[in-house]
Amino acid sequence: MNQPNSYSSQEKLKSRKALESLFTGGKSFSVFPVKVFYTLDPVEAGVHREMPVNAGVGVSSKNFRKAVQRNRIKRLLREAYRTQKQALQAAVKTEQHVSVFFLYIGKELPEYAPLNESMGKVLERLIEKLNKA
Repeated sequence: MNQPNSYSSQEKLKSRKALESLFTGGKSFSVFPVKVFYTLDPVEAGVHREMPVNAGVGVSSKNFRKAVQRNRIKRLLREAYRTQKQALQAAVKTEQHVSVFFLYIGKELPEYAPLNESMGKVLERLIEKLNKA
């Protein structure tokens, strides 16, 4: 049984093709310190999607040379998304599929509380943009 606050394997954005199409043909916006890339695709008939939203996180190795720092930021981003994703999943219609990638663009190591607050703002803005589309 899927927990409401879980971040299961089916929800993760891992496909190289999906990531490539997200960065080349997707839309983006920034709410400092997070930049968001997203695509909204209609679900084709006969294709069953496990989850309506697939999400991924990333950190630039240019700003954070040490893998330990990048991994910590990615853990914080995933946790912030995991605890607040229900609003986004509720906003996505059944005939739609959303791919989202959260990229941390800040220059210093974040604390969880401000990053969690930023993630809330990011998700609100993403829901607004999806409702317009």
